[in-house]
Amino acid sequence: MKVEFEIIHPDEGSSFKLLHQKVQAESYAWEYHYHPEYEIVCVPYGYGTRHVGNHFCNYQDGDLVFIGPNLPHSGFGLNAHALHEEVVVQIKQDVLSGSLLMLPEMTSINNLLEKAKCGIHFTGSTKEKVTKRLLKLSKLSLFERFIELAYILQLMASSGEYELLNPEIMLPAAMKRNNVRLQGIFTYVEQHFFEEIDIQKVASLANLSVPSFCTYFKKIMKVTFTDFLNQYRIQRSCILLQQDKTIAETCFECGFNNVTYFNKVFKKFINATPSEFKRMKMTTTKYQ
Repeated sequence: MKVEFEIIHPDEGSSFKLLHQKVQAESYAWEYHYHPEYEIVCVPYGYGTRHVGNHFCNYQDGDLVFIGPNLPHSGFGLNAHALHEEVVVQIKQDVLSGSLLMLPEMTSINNLLEKAKCGIHFTGSTKEKVTKRLLKLSKLSLFERFIELAYILQLMASSGEYELLNPEIMLPAAMKRNNVRLQGIFTYVEQHFFEEIDIQKVASLANLSVPSFCTYFKKIMKVTFTDFLNQYRIQRSCILLQQDKTIAETCFECGFNNVTYFNKVFKKFINATPSEFKRMKMTTTKYQ
């Protein structure tokens, strides 16, 4: 599982990039990636998987998340079904810095930007109001988009309907310093997740003893290697379940050797059993 660096260019004549896309979920690009821009992701309706930093969860009735600079995340169309719609706004850091943010009127937005380093998930009426405004954004002139974006940021900044996805911030500097070592570990997991993983082999890839590797991985990733491996296996299992694989087939093809344990781990990360997840993909609640 590579953590790719994404290069983003603002739209012509604009200070930020706006994407409003509808694609078949099965063809959706969901690679784990990072970039220095702030990003608002809005899924108006439906379900999928949210993977931001070390946070991994299934959403069921659309989603609204604000992601800070260099916080790794995957595309929100992961494990969605049929048509996946989303609005994405990507804003360079220098747009949200400088003398503008020194104004007293910008205090709450400054606080919002600080929280965004952890990734923020919005709910309730805030999610509803912001979603409606984001869906109309592409129909506005470039100047009107900028003014509307400022209003959207203020709406989020003044809301109490949110949760921080990574209370312990996943530091970008640490990710960069350890990139080569982590890439080797991620690639090994990606290539061997379907078989029994030898922790000694993984530790040797990082040139560490097993105890040192376990300490190192937990310090950098904020999760144990076992939880990271299980999280990746469950992510892959969601894809197989969508392809109408049986629960037993999915269990063994994703490296689990016990269906009961697979069900337990699946419920831990997705907040639903595999059978509930299979039923879930057959229904979609559309945002009105």
